[in-house]
Amino acid sequence: MKNLRYILVMCLVVLGIDISAQNVLDGIYQPEHTLERKVISYSPLREADVMWMRRVWRRIDLREKINQPFYYPEKPAQGRKSLFDVIKEAILNDGTLTAYDPGPLGDDDMFTKRMTPDEVRSLLFSQDTTYTEDLMTGDLVPVVVNIEVNSEEVKWYEIKEEWFFDRQRSVMDVRIIGICPMIAVKDDIGEFRGLKKLFWIYYPEARYVFVKSEVFNRANDVERRTYEDIFWKRQFSSYIVKMSNVYDRTISQYEKGLNALLEAEKLKETIFNMEHDLWSY
Repeated sequence: MKNLRYILVMCLVVLGIDISAQNVLDGIYQPEHTLERKVISYSPLREADVMWMRRVWRRIDLREKINQPFYYPEKPAQGRKSLFDVIKEAILNDGTLTAYDPGPLGDDDMFTKRMTPDEVRSLLFSQDTTYTEDLMTGDLVPVVVNIEVNSEEVKWYEIKEEWFFDRQRSVMDVRIIGICPMIAVKDDIGEFRGLKKLFWIYYPEARYVFVKSEVFNRANDVERRTYEDIFWKRQFSSYIVKMSNVYDRTISQYEKGLNALLEAEKLKETIFNMEHDLWSY
């Protein structure tokens, strides 16, 4: 056995192959399952089959423990990336995703205006000038500061979805329409002033990117879940911020604080009761 190994090594040396330059396998096998994953097609749906539907806007807070797979790792590691890093790379580098402008007031969620990669890049990367005192002369010297919106700052996502009852299959179902990353806005003294929507992503298009992006599974490293799995199986926590209404207003426009959370739970119960009332026991 030793002689065979020696002969093999000598053959590689003679052929000029650098053994030290070969890639080292980080693990006991080469993971291939995720790269071969395919998007699960939606069930066929006709307008005539939808007997009830409501549009819902939800907010996902990544500070909640169940939502941490969206946030970590803060830097790409072990073949995994945060959700924002996946989206940003798909828009700026791969061109597999399209960003849509939320409008100057952040109220345009209908995918009306496409953003070019350069527009997204200028939104995420910018420069600012500050003045600092020169220790030698005491004069104020301008200093250019590079500002980048990275994944650590994106701690909220807003999703737009539609709940509907399909009488052909006799099920209450939901489909996500869009996803919008959000960051906190602070004033000059660092006080929180609200949330800013960066851009919208059309979810049916994003599914083909999410299905090949792994997330961490707390229970088993072998079961490699993807972002598509988390959204498909609804393995996240969220709260309703708006449901389609005649005034086209959000909950925060007519309720505040604890009352807003109670109103969100009330709207969630409305969907549950609608499905429940369709059946007789």
